Amino acid sequence: MSTRRAAILFWQIAILVIVLVVWQWGFEWSKVLLPKAYVPKILDPYFVAKPSLIWQSFLRLGCFSDPAGVVACIGATDNNLWTATLVTLKNTWWGFLFGALTGIAAGVVLGRSDFLAGVFGPYIIALNSIPRIALVPLVILIFGLGDLSKIATAWLVVFFVVFFNTFEGTRAVDRDQIAAARLMGASELTVLRTVVVPSALAWVFASLLPAVSFALVGVIVGEFIGAERGLGKLIIEAEARANASEMMVAIFIMMFVGILLALAVQSLQSYLLRWQPQFERAA
Repeated sequence: MSTRRAAILFWQIAILVIVLVVWQWGFEWSKVLLPKAYVPKILDPYFVAKPSLIWQSFLRLGCFSDPAGVVACIGATDNNLWTATLVTLKNTWWGFLFGALTGIAAGVVLGRSDFLAGVFGPYIIALNSIPRIALVPLVILIFGLGDLSKIATAWLVVFFVVFFNTFEGTRAVDRDQIAAARLMGASELTVLRTVVVPSALAWVFASLLPAVSFALVGVIVGEFIGAERGLGKLIIEAEARANASEMMVAIFIMMFVGILLALAVQSLQSYLLRWQPQFERAA
C-alpha cells in the first residue's frame, strides 16, 4: 500500500471514530461543558439515537439477537428488515435501469435530430419543470401501492437527469470526427455506434452516478406516501412510534444500498471507458 493511500485510509478511519465517539457521548459531555441553551439538539439521543442503541435495534430487526430463531423471526412479519431492503433495492434498480435506458435513447435521438429536438424540446422542458415529488401521489393513484408505482417514481426522477446529459453529450461530439467517418463511407448507424456513442459516454456516466441516488430517493418518497413494503415504510412506522434507533437502522441500510448501486455503476463506467486515461489503471 502506498504512503498516500495509507494516509487516506488513516484519516477515513480517524474521522469515522471521532464521529462515532461524539455521537455516542457528545450529548452528555456538552451538558456538562456548555450552558443548557447551547447544548446541540442534533446530539440528543431522542432524535438521532446513539450508535449503541442503533446497533441493538439492527440486531433485533435483523433477527440476529436470537440466532436459533432467525427463520421464525424473518417470517414473523411481511415487512421485516431484509424483505424491506430487498424490495427497495429491487425497485430502485429497475427504476434506475428503465430511467437510464429511456433517457439515453431519447437523448441520443433528439441530440442527433434538430427537427425532433425542436418539436419535443418545449414539452420536455415543461415536464422537467414539474417537481417530481409532486407527481408521486398521482403515480400512486395510477399504479397503486405496489412496487410498480415505486419503479415509475424512480423512472420519473432518473429519466430527465440522464436525458439532458446524454442530449448535451451527443450535441458536443466533434463534427470533424463525424465528417471524417462519413467521408470514409460510414453509414449513419455506424457513425452513431463508433463516433457519437463513445464520445457521449463520459457525459452519460456523469449523470448515472447521481441518478442512482435520485432513484433511491424516488423509491423512498413513494414508500413514505403509500407502500405495502420497503425501507420507507419501516421509517414511517418507526416515526409513528417515535423510535429513532429503528429509523436510523433503515437510514444506514439505505446508505449501504446506495453505495452498492454506485459501485456497480462505477465498475461499469471503468469497463466501458477503459480506453480513457483515468480508467486505464482500473481496467
